[in-house]
Amino acid sequence: MRIISGKYRAKQIIAPSNLPVRPTTDFAKSALFNILNLHFNFSSVRFLDLFCGTGNISFEMISRGCEHIVAVDANSQCLNFVRRIAEQELKCTIKTTRYDALRFIKSCKEKYDIIFADPPYKYESREELINSIFSYELLEKGGVFVLEHPSGDHYDGIKEFVEKRSYGAVQFSFFKNSIEK
Repeated sequence: MRIISGKYRAKQIIAPSNLPVRPTTDFAKSALFNILNLHFNFSSVRFLDLFCGTGNISFEMISRGCEHIVAVDANSQCLNFVRRIAEQELKCTIKTTRYDALRFIKSCKEKYDIIFADPPYKYESREELINSIFSYELLEKGGVFVLEHPSGDHYDGIKEFVEKRSYGAVQFSFFKNSIEK
């Protein structure tokens, strides 16, 4: 994987082959950040990366100036990799937390401007994940939640749903917190 834009543009990051991950493709990641860039100044964003895996999306956020990043994954090898790359290669800090995503959401006291989640494609609790983010009020007003998911999934019945974008085999559904609580 590589960082597409910003301070670390074109930096290659090689993840160990033993990590149980499927990093977002460069094509899809580029499209995602083109969309997010229209709505956010990354230097002032509070970012949550659920199922962070290799940290691919978090590293892109760092490169674009985001300073407040929380990366959550249940796999300690993934988190060790993310910490090592952040500290040793990028000379920055990412707060990493080993947690099940749903349990993290239910115990989290922070609010975020952007939440990104890329659960394993066989993950069966996507709707619960979406609903939990909104019921536990993890998004700031105007905040966006982006879910990467398989092409057969549809979430347009959820009231916070905004749109779905397709980039080859990668699908993103966007949800927005437009209601002040």
